Amino acid sequence: MPGHPALTRILRQHIEDEQLQPGDLLFQGESGGILAGSVIRRAWRSARKAVLPPHVYESPTGRRVYDHRNTRLTKWLNDGIPPAQVAEWAGNSVAVLLATYARCVDGQLPDLKRRLEAAGDLPEVPGAG
Repeated sequence: MPGHPALTRILRQHIEDEQLQPGDLLFQGESGGILAGSVIRRAWRSARKAVLPPHVYESPTGRRVYDHRNTRLTKWLNDGIPPAQVAEWAGNSVAVLLATYARCVDGQLPDLKRRLEAAGDLPEVPGAG
């Protein structure tokens, strides 16, 4: 799952400290197997409650662990990271990424217009001038 760079550093350190190998579980259940979904959901709810204001905690924001992925991909696209790069990081095709997230991209038009204008690539408006 795509994650914040600070979280990625923490997870990489955990992998190094625990000397985990490909195929090893990042976090294990009590008997060494996969964590139960109920354990993950309970930990996620607890973490959200600890760090979010009550009105955000009660909202759908980040309610599911998977919502973090959606938030991260949307942020990268809104930050102007090329869709091909975001798709690669997410393990998606560009077509799937854009079909899912293109409507979430917001706020880039003023910057894009400035860049096009600076390059002289904006089309002339008929009748203007």
